Amino acid sequence: MKRILFISAIIAALASSVLEAQTPALEKLNAYKVGFFTKKLNLTSQEAEKFWPVYNEYQKQKNQIQAEKAALIRNFNQNESTLSDNQLAELGDKLVETFVVESALQVTFHKKLKEVLPPAKVIRFYQAENQYKAQLLNELQGARQQQRVNPGRAFKP
Repeated sequence: MKRILFISAIIAALASSVLEAQTPALEKLNAYKVGFFTKKLNLTSQEAEKFWPVYNEYQKQKNQIQAEKAALIRNFNQNESTLSDNQLAELGDKLVETFVVESALQVTFHKKLKEVLPPAKVIRFYQAENQYKAQLLNELQGARQQQRVNPGRAFKP
């Protein structure tokens, strides 16, 4: 029981430092994510202390790459008819480069993950990541259906 309380305290401290400048909905979503991964990975206090900074930095970099991809795609969508073939080729090259950077980030993250978690928990992390995405998608779809039936209800993970 003490272990669970200690881990919860660490997670709460990490989550609060990461979430300080975020909106309440995003804070809630991130707290949900922290709880989800902590439960699925069964992190010890020492593991959690090492895992969350590595994961948070990875997620920050991944979000930046995804934002860059979105900006490139948005640029294409808004300017397709006015871009030359050379500009389109350059845009495509930049988009593919984001995939390369994202792959390199994944490799680096995996190496760091192996330094802070035992091998079984590394694999469990990837499983949990897929489960988390699937669960969020299911809940979002359920919330959308519920909102059609009961307008005004917000998404709550």
